[in-house]
Amino acid sequence: MLKWALIFAVVAIIAAALGFGGIAGAAAGIAKFLFFLAVIGFVLFLALGIFAGRKITGR
Repeated sequence: MLKWALIFAVVAIIAAALGFGGIAGAAAGIAKFLFFLAVIGFVLFLALGIFAGRKITGR
């Protein structure tokens, strides 16, 4: 997912450099959404891993 966020960020930068403001804004918005979705997924799976590890080890 971070790969796609990076791709959209690059597309936004290139579109902005060429003067395509609408496309640049849309691509930047998609990149931002995908980045925060990846961060939320990371935090969620990190918490699940910590709590599942506690149940397995019995701590």
